[in-house]
Amino acid sequence: MRAYFSQGLFGRDLLGSVVVFLVALPLCMGIAIASGMPPSAGLISGIVGGLVVGAIAGSPLQVSGPAAGLAVLVFELVRAHGVAALGPVVLLAGAIQLVAGVCRVGVWFRMTSPAVVAGMLSGIGILIVASQAHVLMDAAPKARGLENFAALPGSLYEAITGEGESHIALMIGLGTIAIMLAWEKLRPAKMKFLPGALIAVVTMTAAAQYFAVNVNRVDVPSNLFSAISLPTMGSLFGLFDSTLLIAAATFAFIASAETLLSAAAVDRMHDGVRTNYDRELAAQGVGNMVCGFLGALPMTGVIVRSAANVQAGSATRMATVMHGAWLLVFALLLPWLMRMTPVSCLAGILVFTGVKMVNLKQVKDLAVFGKGTAAIYLATTLAIVATDLLTGVIVGFGLSLFRLALMSSKLKVDLAHHDGDKKGTASLTLRGSATFLKVPSMARTLESVPPNTRVNVVMDGLHHVDQASLELLRDWGRNASKKGCELVVDWKELHLKVEGARAA
Repeated sequence: MRAYFSQGLFGRDLLGSVVVFLVALPLCMGIAIASGMPPSAGLISGIVGGLVVGAIAGSPLQVSGPAAGLAVLVFELVRAHGVAALGPVVLLAGAIQLVAGVCRVGVWFRMTSPAVVAGMLSGIGILIVASQAHVLMDAAPKARGLENFAALPGSLYEAITGEGESHIALMIGLGTIAIMLAWEKLRPAKMKFLPGALIAVVTMTAAAQYFAVNVNRVDVPSNLFSAISLPTMGSLFGLFDSTLLIAAATFAFIASAETLLSAAAVDRMHDGVRTNYDRELAAQGVGNMVCGFLGALPMTGVIVRSAANVQAGSATRMATVMHGAWLLVFALLLPWLMRMTPVSCLAGILVFTGVKMVNLKQVKDLAVFGKGTAAIYLATTLAIVATDLLTGVIVGFGLSLFRLALMSSKLKVDLAHHDGDKKGTASLTLRGSATFLKVPSMARTLESVPPNTRVNVVMDGLHHVDQASLELLRDWGRNASKKGCELVVDWKELHLKVEGARAA
């Protein structure tokens, strides 16, 4: 501990904690509103992410808290099953993460295709923009992404021409986005540690107070502890509903994948201690169990706050812990200050964040690894927007596995005819892996064999044979006599290749 202070690490962590706190404060409240929950639920998750997860995390510089990536899931869950279902679902999701971490499966989440994860984040970003565009005008968002897009022109027309001050709310939201864009492009180097979101919130809140405009403002209780909602026995027993079980598993998977991919990105930003993925996953599980018990939002490791933590020069996990302490002190002592903040201002921050998540440059980057990778990214994104998050991710995984199957079943089929005997001869050369995906190609080649031909199968370069390919050769060999043909193949060697494939 003496070395911690004597080496100046405390000063670095203190500055980093303040910077992360300033980034996290508006995001915690904005994500809660986007999730259909009160801002206090987001603040509690941010506090738990700092004080609890920060103390035991496997990634020392990663910051945890409510994430935009889960806002869509929470919104749909609360809409369909009510607020009472959120706590038990998050509690179970945390337990799943904890068990996964203890069983040392954390590193396996890194097997998730980057194209699927990128598509998932882009799809979530589009959905956030679609829903928060309504909140910019003090209007309620719809339940589905496509519904939000369809209703957007009507909401915009009503905001501009209708009664009330929804047009003022729109101006505040757009002003927030404009300030963040300007700060990102023009901020002085000496003030780079100040987040644009904080500058925008302070500026637009001050303007709203000065002109005394009548727009929706953040509703934060005077006593943060009054916002805690412990789960009841009835809500816990409600987890036996298959829909809620699926929701908990989805929460656990999405949160874990986002956390561990974020941790990998944070590791690339610094030269310090590397992430222990199993410990990080278990710590996230503990944090989500606490959040679920308190009725707060689920959390993940978040790249925006983590990047701010690294860029501010933080040295140890104490920066994350102290940022949680700042959130707690601010929420307890200055709730009246947060109640001045216009809701459309926070919506502007989330629209800005959502647009950032839809990074179209990723298509070009992913295309380097093949057009199929870029196609998986686009398909995942579109499926999430058109249906829901779980369906979109399943589509992405399915396409990834299908592409993998195609790539692993490369088979070269050559049919060479030879002059000689009265009965023609030909060589069918197979090189690579003969799987069910290549059965149509093999079948077309065999159908092209002219009558009265002896076909010799050459399989020196054949590495793998599955049952479908084997059955195709057997069937053609049995029916070859009808065309006066004959299939010559070393069935014993072919069966050995099948047995070798099974052993592998």
